[in-house]
Amino acid sequence: MARRHDRGTRISHLDVSALRGPFTVTAVYLVLWYTLLFGLQTRTKYRLGGEYAARGEVFDRYRSADPEMLKADRAVQNTHEQMVPFLVAMWTYAVVVSPNGAAALGGVYVALRAVYPFLLGSRIEQVQPRRVAFVTFPCYGLVGWMLGSSVVKLWWG
Repeated sequence: MARRHDRGTRISHLDVSALRGPFTVTAVYLVLWYTLLFGLQTRTKYRLGGEYAARGEVFDRYRSADPEMLKADRAVQNTHEQMVPFLVAMWTYAVVVSPNGAAALGGVYVALRAVYPFLLGSRIEQVQPRRVAFVTFPCYGLVGWMLGSSVVKLWWG
């Protein structure tokens, strides 16, 4: 049932079945993030704690400059900080331009983000900006395309 919006625009009930793709991409992105958080980061923390203890050293997770811990932190933090721009852009594109297009572009974005931790290398000091740029710049481009296309469609049809 449609209702009146404050400027007289009619808002109708959305057929959420058309949004299966973007919902799925959102779920997969969150699974990726939690895998990095509880898989990579937490597993690295406990593994390093055990290795340090075996050597008779103290591992302070929050003050550590251990290259492996820093790499795991970077993978989680970067994925987290890009979450908001990505999800806002994808959902805006899904509602304004095309749910199927949003799912396709979002799927590419998530696949690229999944590759990011591997491009960091096993230790943070081995990071090569060109390898990381392989993921970073296409992801920025996808977010920019989805937002830009949405704004253009909203204003100029």
